[in-house]
Amino acid sequence: MSGRDPLRQPRRARHGAALTLLFASVLVTGAATGSFPEGDRKSPSDTARSAAPAGHHEDVARAAAEAMADGESPVEAAERAVSRSGDRWGAVYSQVEYEELEESLDGRYTGVGLSARRERGGRIEVTNVRSGSPAADAGVREGDRLRSVDGRRVDGRPVTEVVSLLRGDAEDEPAGTVVRLGLERGTRAWTETVRRARLSTDSVTVRTLADGVTVVHVVSFTKGVGERVRAAVERVPAGTGVVLDLRGNSGGLVAEAVTAASAFLDGGLVATYDVEGDERALHAEPGGDTTRPLVALVDGGTMSAAELLTGALQDRGRAVVLGSRTFGKGSVQMPSRLPGGSVAELTVGHYRTPSGRGVDGTGITPDLEVDPTDPAVLERAETVLSGLGR
Repeated sequence: MSGRDPLRQPRRARHGAALTLLFASVLVTGAATGSFPEGDRKSPSDTARSAAPAGHHEDVARAAAEAMADGESPVEAAERAVSRSGDRWGAVYSQVEYEELEESLDGRYTGVGLSARRERGGRIEVTNVRSGSPAADAGVREGDRLRSVDGRRVDGRPVTEVVSLLRGDAEDEPAGTVVRLGLERGTRAWTETVRRARLSTDSVTVRTLADGVTVVHVVSFTKGVGERVRAAVERVPAGTGVVLDLRGNSGGLVAEAVTAASAFLDGGLVATYDVEGDERALHAEPGGDTTRPLVALVDGGTMSAAELLTGALQDRGRAVVLGSRTFGKGSVQMPSRLPGGSVAELTVGHYRTPSGRGVDGTGITPDLEVDPTDPAVLERAETVLSGLGR
């Protein structure tokens, strides 16, 4: 993923990217999505006034109100105020975009059904094609190179911008609209025209390797994912090792990451975070499997809530973390409604791992650093598990 500041991307590209990636820029969506326990919910405007940079919320709300009074776009005015504030993870959504954000956190989205990553040299490679999706019906395969979207070259672009192009404009109801994909497979180059559709995310997949090790791959922490992880782990035979694959996991709902942690921890601290200058704590539920050998597999696309989970398992000695340094997104955002119905998500604090480590800007360093894109990386994980007593 590019280090380009998302606040300097075109507005529609930035919003579409966040929506598709389940809002990597949103560690927490506060009361709107129930990310935190009921007792931790605060009025978004009160929280922003106390914990955000001085005047941050007021400046954004004032800019939106003045723009409305002048007949201008309150969303664009609010975005300019967020950009000037230096809030790297702050974002402004129109009412339609915010509704789509909430739908995505419910596991629904509009798109063509493919996942992609940026390879060395800037090439965009298809990493997964959802069965039954428009992309699958058009014959797109994992490993294909995506060269263009609607005639726009995508080589060198951040993956977030590419995904935004695939999704289309949230405010124009893109489901049913067509998009042209320029593709390459070996020496063959061609164009496919596909129709966007309403899809549901397959956030958790489980498979068993030849020697019995179970791989639980979590793409994002949408609603219900935590319980699905716990259920998957409970079905694994006792004593059998598990690889928790968090590569490319862009985050999502913190509450779901905490529930997932509860599959491997018997209560205890998962993370702390601060809001209004007050420190709060997130705890795992009791009864998790604390003896099963566990490897957490991460990469530079492991972000936000996925980093929170990784840090908890690492700090508490519950998992060996394998892969490359994670992205480093450890800040907390909360929403507030702006004039005209738009919503601003502004940074109000940061979270820390059980040992007190901050993640924002630094990420998590694996216990064993290996190339997470190496086809043999799961074999490395199996070797580690065998040393843990699988």
